Amino acid sequence: MANQNNQILKNTNAQILDEFNASIMFDKELYAQDIRGSIAHSQMLAEQGILTVEEQKAIETGLLQVKNEIESGEFKFSLAYEDIHMAVETRLTEIVGEPGKRLHTARSRNDQVATDFRLYVQDKSLSIKAQLKQLVDTFVDVASKHTTTLIPGMTHLQHAQPLNFGYHLLAYANMFKRDFERFESSYERNNYCPLGSAALAGTPHNINRESTSQKLGFNSPTTHAMDTVSDRDFALEILFNISTAMMHISRIAEELILWSSYEFQFVRMSDEYATTSSIMPQKKNPDVPELLRGKTGRVYGNLISLLTVMKGLPLAYNKDTQEDKEGVFDSVKTMEISISILNEVIKTMIVNVDKMQNACKIGHLSATDFADYLVQKQNMPFRTAYYLTKDVVAKANSLNKDISELNIDEIRSSNEELKDINEEILMFLDLRNSMNARTSLGGTSTSQTLSQIEVFKEWLNK
Repeated sequence: MANQNNQILKNTNAQILDEFNASIMFDKELYAQDIRGSIAHSQMLAEQGILTVEEQKAIETGLLQVKNEIESGEFKFSLAYEDIHMAVETRLTEIVGEPGKRLHTARSRNDQVATDFRLYVQDKSLSIKAQLKQLVDTFVDVASKHTTTLIPGMTHLQHAQPLNFGYHLLAYANMFKRDFERFESSYERNNYCPLGSAALAGTPHNINRESTSQKLGFNSPTTHAMDTVSDRDFALEILFNISTAMMHISRIAEELILWSSYEFQFVRMSDEYATTSSIMPQKKNPDVPELLRGKTGRVYGNLISLLTVMKGLPLAYNKDTQEDKEGVFDSVKTMEISISILNEVIKTMIVNVDKMQNACKIGHLSATDFADYLVQKQNMPFRTAYYLTKDVVAKANSLNKDISELNIDEIRSSNEELKDINEEILMFLDLRNSMNARTSLGGTSTSQTLSQIEVFKEWLNK
């Protein structure tokens, strides 16, 4: 009985160890990249005379059959394969026999996984770039419809100066354009082929790494085998790029949550992207923006996780780097769906123009214009103008008015030094004039906003 129990325990431990050691149940995500890399490798081996033409053709045909089996659902993944590389190679050998055993010549699973994973990251960098460009286009399109719509610009979440809503949206267009450029830069920096580095020191076989690199769409091969098989900078970069883009998504999500509240009522989100309370039928909750905001923490965790995995690894390859993929897969999927959903939220939101413009009459948004007028027209030092403006604001508060609503007599009576001020000050205090006065490069005036939109359109049409 004791022997039987020991055997059961051994079998249980073996199963646990298999599950602990294997990566097949998540790295199967890389099947297309693995097969693509293996086809290129086999073609190079045939070019170099390491495989015969017949062997290479059999291998390529067999690999395409494996790909079809996986995509049709016919292929059964099992822990017995350990990883996607062995799963594909084992099935290939079952299909083509002896040639399948020759495929692994002049490579290691170390450079194979580095190639597969890098191809995946490069593929996803391109597709996320395309999504980001589409998102920028949506922000620019909505912005172009609101270049005269007033909204209170804020600092410290306090009303500061009048903006136009299009200008506010272009701030996010700029953020997502920078995200696009980060993915673009990372793609170019990491577009080098690991295949042929072998385990860590290269291979004695007469291979042509330039050929393999070209077939796989890389700029050229990597130049140091040991660094190549242990490098995961490309994975860290896509995690960082995603984290930064998700931070930007979280910021607009936060504003959408605020803007759609009863306190603001600046926008109303489509019913597709908001839900009613389970107990309070009058409420419509901004669930989708809240989820976008919440998922940002998830991708941050994936970045920190891989940084932590990599921080103490000696050269060259270590099994620890098996932990590099799940976080990347998760972050990529989170990024893709988040961009797609945000794009639709922005497209379909209803802008409450009147609420925005009425909110501009709270907080004395044109107070700075009063001070600027005294500096420009009265040749007054700014600090003196600042304190006189405070007196005018105090007068407006005492009358329960916004500074933009004061008449000339009320302004003159706020301080003895202002008793002769010209009536043209009223034009400076007008909220729309205040917004349009900011014509400096990058400013909020409608003319500047339209210029910025044109710059974006040129970039989008490249």
